[in-house]
Amino acid sequence: MNVTSSNALQILLLIGGLSILPAILFTVTGFTRILIVLGFIRQALGLQNTPPNQVLIGISLFLTLFVMMPTINAIKKDAFEPLVHHQISTATAIQRGEEPLREWMFKQTRNEDLSLFLNLAQVKTPKTRAQVPTYVLIPAFILSELKTAFEIGFLIFLPFLLIDLIVSSTLMSMGMIMLPPSFISLPFKVLLFVLVDGWDLVTHSLVASFH
Repeated sequence: MNVTSSNALQILLLIGGLSILPAILFTVTGFTRILIVLGFIRQALGLQNTPPNQVLIGISLFLTLFVMMPTINAIKKDAFEPLVHHQISTATAIQRGEEPLREWMFKQTRNEDLSLFLNLAQVKTPKTRAQVPTYVLIPAFILSELKTAFEIGFLIFLPFLLIDLIVSSTLMSMGMIMLPPSFISLPFKVLLFVLVDGWDLVTHSLVASFH
């Protein structure tokens, strides 16, 4: 009877976990940073719907899994497997699973962002990471991710902005004011992106930014 109740509780927790999975994906993983950077690439190239949103989300999801795999394996080893084999309680599993995720978020969170939310929450300055509440760490992590994503996006925009300026100046000097510069610069930007193997460079930069 106890085993049946335990299994029913685990199923209930699984269903509840699946319902909040999108929120977890956006708030405690690298998904947000990756998706924003890929969106910057599309905007910098001047492509409206290429790649489509579904493709960008799919790429972001699997890159996130790739980046988060060591953390996922640690959670599986320390929390999920002992819980499945009834070696630890659900509360202990949650506590153990939280530790590697918090450690990963700390590595990506800027000290100034963490200090900001500690002050906003009126929490006494902690002496160790263990004393930092999770409800403070998560928004600080999200803010740091947004800042990092926009910094990478700015660097991506620069070479394409240079192409737009050159094309625009050339058209003005030729008196072709009525011709949209984006119509001419788009093929050059796509060509540049292909020649420098842009997808490999962006993927390498994104993955490396998490280490």
